[in-house]
Amino acid sequence: MAEAAVKPQRGFASLLRGIVIAGALAVSACVRPSGPPPAPTRPEPAPVRPAPGPVRPGLPEEDTARHRVALLVPLSGTNAGVGRSLSNATQLAILDTKAEDVRITTYDTATGAAAAAQRALADGNKLILGPLLAEDARAVAPIARRGGVPVISFSNDTSVAGNGTYLMGYAPAQSIERVVDHARRSGVTEFAGLMPTGLYGERASTAFLRAVEGAGGKVTSLETYNRGAVNQAIARLARSPFQAVLIADSASGAVAAVPGIRRASPSARVLGTELWNSDSAVGGITALNGAWFASVSDTYYRQYAAKYRARFGAAPYRLSTLGYDSVLLTVRIARDWRPGDAFPADRLSDRDGFAGLDGAFRFGRDGIADRALEVQEIRGGTTVTVSPAPQGFGGR
Repeated sequence: MAEAAVKPQRGFASLLRGIVIAGALAVSACVRPSGPPPAPTRPEPAPVRPAPGPVRPGLPEEDTARHRVALLVPLSGTNAGVGRSLSNATQLAILDTKAEDVRITTYDTATGAAAAAQRALADGNKLILGPLLAEDARAVAPIARRGGVPVISFSNDTSVAGNGTYLMGYAPAQSIERVVDHARRSGVTEFAGLMPTGLYGERASTAFLRAVEGAGGKVTSLETYNRGAVNQAIARLARSPFQAVLIADSASGAVAAVPGIRRASPSARVLGTELWNSDSAVGGITALNGAWFASVSDTYYRQYAAKYRARFGAAPYRLSTLGYDSVLLTVRIARDWRPGDAFPADRLSDRDGFAGLDGAFRFGRDGIADRALEVQEIRGGTTVTVSPAPQGFGGR
């Protein structure tokens, strides 16, 4: 377990505009005394100390003035890199808010998410941030629910949301709806879709069909493909006209489809999903020049990433901002949360939402974070915002 502390932030919006992490260097000097040495004195008898009490498991019992919050992430195993990046991000948020009255304790889910949740509850934590993976969220949810502790997971699998579990992950349906709406407003009326086989592709297909219908467009073709066999799907796609094609795959996976799409429809616009947002090198993929994808705002991310590298000596995972923003959320709500009391989960349903590095977001009744997304275009080795994210929800 690792621990850190936070207190309510001041100036939420201004904090994001001017995140500064300062370090202090203490210098000490030794001075040799002058003159004769002092006369020897009789040593004082050592004070009698009371015998120590028994060592008890868990967090210190006297720490009753701070809120106890658990961070559940993988710190070992195959996902340790992401988990440690999330944990590091919470440390940056703690430093930026100069916090003191919320205790963040980190538990490793790689050795068992259910066991980690049980330890977190036994230690008196009143809120759980994480876990990262959907299967871990499913294991943690019933344990936390029995203990009356809300869970704010970093997963994007909407099937685990509800009944006290909230999702901060980037939901695929939202990114698809946003990029389709932008394309429609830009004059695209005929859409095609390339969907990988599997659960993600199935969910993306449903979201795509709904998004195009909602935007007033038409899906002329929708094809599925197995990894490594996308060209056959593109050949089928080419039998119908299309002005834009959504590829529900990672940016590197989409690259394999681009040559065939260009042969079938040279002027067609390539559209991506939230998977592209997680690839920090997406702007440099020249094969995707001109492609659009919906993303959380990068307004503050670059500044955050620079500070992360300066402190930890490595680049952060793009998902790590979820850890940072979950701490900001906790700090804001902690203003009206008395230590020792149950976490006021009703505050998570604030219709005005919250602000973070990733922009504005709010939790719906289903427990899924509704995000204000921007649309980015890959252009000349970088990404350019072509449709900014709304600053808030404006009564939506």
